[in-house]
Amino acid sequence: MAAAPRSFSAAEVRARCAQGACLVRCRRRLYDLSGFVRLHPGGEQLLRRRAGTDVSAALEGPPHRHSANARRWLEQYYVGEMEPGEEQSYPELVDDKAVDSAAQTPTQMDPRCKTVDVEKDLVDWEKPLLWQVGYLGEKYDEWVHQPVDRPIRLFHSDFLESLSKTAWYVVFIVWAPVVLYLSWVSYTSLAQGNTRLFTSFTTEYSIPVHKYYFPFIFLLGMFLWSLLEYLIHRFVFHMKPPASNYYLITLHFLLHGQHHKSPFDSSRLVFPPVPASLVIGFFYGVLQLLLPEVLGLSVFVGGLCGYVVYDMMHYYLHYGSPKKGTYLYGLKAYHVKHHFEYQKSGFGISTRFWDHPFRTLIPEETFEKED
Repeated sequence: MAAAPRSFSAAEVRARCAQGACLVRCRRRLYDLSGFVRLHPGGEQLLRRRAGTDVSAALEGPPHRHSANARRWLEQYYVGEMEPGEEQSYPELVDDKAVDSAAQTPTQMDPRCKTVDVEKDLVDWEKPLLWQVGYLGEKYDEWVHQPVDRPIRLFHSDFLESLSKTAWYVVFIVWAPVVLYLSWVSYTSLAQGNTRLFTSFTTEYSIPVHKYYFPFIFLLGMFLWSLLEYLIHRFVFHMKPPASNYYLITLHFLLHGQHHKSPFDSSRLVFPPVPASLVIGFFYGVLQLLLPEVLGLSVFVGGLCGYVVYDMMHYYLHYGSPKKGTYLYGLKAYHVKHHFEYQKSGFGISTRFWDHPFRTLIPEETFEKED
């Protein structure tokens, strides 16, 4: 039999908030968001300003109407109930109309929410998940897009598990020197003046590629990476595996599903160098087949730099606190919407550019003005 929820007085809530905790409530239900404030898409200060208040109206917006997944996410931080009558005994940040409405509403959980109960979940969280998810069948797609705030173990083997995790700075340490070295090789090779385009068709009208072109070729590689980033995210990471195919479901979860299930698992926000090197090697080979050797290398190193920027930005969009009004602030909010509400849109991560021509842009929210 489940224990009765703990009751909190207004004085206790005020005291804990004064000590740095961030407790908020929805009517009488109380939540401790102290461990989440730094990750909040709207910024830490926004949540801090609402500490100790009723956020029922704020969840409906403006400026943002929180999704069903966001409300479900909130339930993970539930700590108890306000004592009867205590919920009105301290200042609020919502208007009087919202307070009156909340007071007349029964104190029950929003029906769009589901309490997170790992004991009754479709998988056993005490065991590695990778070999379990394939059995979820038609329930997998809904389950994987209901995010939770807890780490995921994929493998039984500690060695394989360690290979699946990567600290964000490892990507920079491994690949930045490669980018610098290959950039130097590309530039010095172009400086020799031996690289020409269309030599396979004609030598008389072939076009020389000077060393001064290298920055533009490098930028072309970064631009092409941004397109590749979009295509991989949309058509590979967000493929919908057949419900009857255990292996494709398992593969999807390994590639990207585990990130959507646990979007704030800091150890799995960037690609591990070992599997990344296999993919990078594949694209290097393709460019060498399509372009003259030095030209292909120059495009490749630009693309590799684009990948490093992408991985760093992806980590920052989950764990960074960009200043309100900046490009990264908008991009962080955009990416979080992709995780919590628009899983079939918003595939651009380092840029929203490709979401425009492919018509997968996440729509802007609008709110009708009240009379």
